[in-house]
Amino acid sequence: MMHPLTRVPSGSNGLDSILGGGLPPERLYLLEGSPGAGKTTLALQFLLEGVARGERCLYITLSETSEELHAVAASHDWSLDGIDLFELASAEAVLGDGREQSILHPWELELGGTIRLIQDQVERIRPLRVVFDSLSELRLLAQDPLRYRRQVLALKQFFAPRKATVFLVDDLTGNHGERDAHLHSLCHGVITLERLTLEFGAARRRLQVQKLRGVDFCAGLHDFAIRRGGLQVYPRLVANQHHVAFSGDPVPSGVKGLDALLGGGPLRGTSTLVTGPAGSGKTSLALQYIDAACRRGERCTVYEFDERIGTMLIRSDSMGLQLQQHIDNGLLDIRQIDPAELSPGEFAWLVRNAVEQHQCRMIVIDSLSGYLAAMPQEQQLILQMHELLSYLSQRGVSTFLINPQHGLVGNMTADNLNISYVADAVVLLRFFEAQGRIRKAVSVIKNRGGQHEDSIRELRVDQHGVRVGETLMRFRGVLTGTPEYNGDQAPLMENRSHDFAR
Repeated sequence: MMHPLTRVPSGSNGLDSILGGGLPPERLYLLEGSPGAGKTTLALQFLLEGVARGERCLYITLSETSEELHAVAASHDWSLDGIDLFELASAEAVLGDGREQSILHPWELELGGTIRLIQDQVERIRPLRVVFDSLSELRLLAQDPLRYRRQVLALKQFFAPRKATVFLVDDLTGNHGERDAHLHSLCHGVITLERLTLEFGAARRRLQVQKLRGVDFCAGLHDFAIRRGGLQVYPRLVANQHHVAFSGDPVPSGVKGLDALLGGGPLRGTSTLVTGPAGSGKTSLALQYIDAACRRGERCTVYEFDERIGTMLIRSDSMGLQLQQHIDNGLLDIRQIDPAELSPGEFAWLVRNAVEQHQCRMIVIDSLSGYLAAMPQEQQLILQMHELLSYLSQRGVSTFLINPQHGLVGNMTADNLNISYVADAVVLLRFFEAQGRIRKAVSVIKNRGGQHEDSIRELRVDQHGVRVGETLMRFRGVLTGTPEYNGDQAPLMENRSHDFAR
């Protein structure tokens, strides 16, 4: 018997991470899911991993033909050389010796005869990895639930002394789409794949480890996608497993008035929510922090859900922010995100990759409305975002969240995502009218990281960049969304040279 700590890699790094390193060897596992969920792809990955390690591998198929399996492999640029295929799905009946495939009608055989043929192949090949695809056909052959379960138990007892790690594949079609609790109890572990069809966008796929005896695995649902090369599994993010030591010093923006509002700047490892109506300067303010961080030599990433990257670069260049130069220097990465094609789990994996592989120190998510489109269930979105922000906090990453509000002027309401309580700091932007001009105001509602001004300052974003003026003393209505300024003209920023100081 192998050492109990020895694990068998599944062929998917993400799944192995969920399993705590891989599968305990010489056990029977159930891989279940509806058609199209990705069972065959994962089963082939499992066997190909064994071939790469010099192990003998056997694929027993009662449902798919060898041509179909080769087609699946070709779609991933795989070769099935080294995998023994035992096929029972053809119209001919050829029983051969050696490594030749055996082909016959499963419905023309008694169940016991089929099982004996499979056992003979296993005895001849002596594989270390076996995939049995699928149990639905075995159910049809048995025609009786009790007889079927006895045969599955007999298979388990047959494989037990033969040092093989076995995947039993079940597409659930032969059991009216319901999971077989008795089958779950027989197997050492159960992995369930799900395929969800949304009203718009690509289908979403999720994976769950239902049980794994003697192993502390990561429970819950994990997003995954089928890409060229196999299943890309994105383990559910658990923030408290990723803490690193860091200094919680303020992160300055380079704009004196803005830094004064936040007591020197948001602290490292905190999240800042920038909220306000469209056109009030939310993204520009966040990009000011990105530019300052890149100038300090820190790596930054912007996840853009709404605006095109080209438009952002043109606008930032007109403000005097040289984002393209930071991109060319490898300090800034701007990623265009399509929420219709991306699951929240994959997005969290992108963020983790930026932080852990590229040492990203500052992240901007623009905007939360786009992220909301990636997760229709609001409560789950809040939980996912909370875990993501907790993870970034544990890693000492400064995060800026852009949250648009409905309406341009008049009473405004927040988006249907109430994320303000999750953020450590909240920066509020508003329009106001004074002397026949539309102007902008900025204020800080809260800052858990330390002291902050409770004043309201004027904000300007133009060819000179982001500028924050003096406190607007006679200003009312900012929290209602209909601010009014009744003061003098003198404090307001015009095109005067002393207002351009940064």
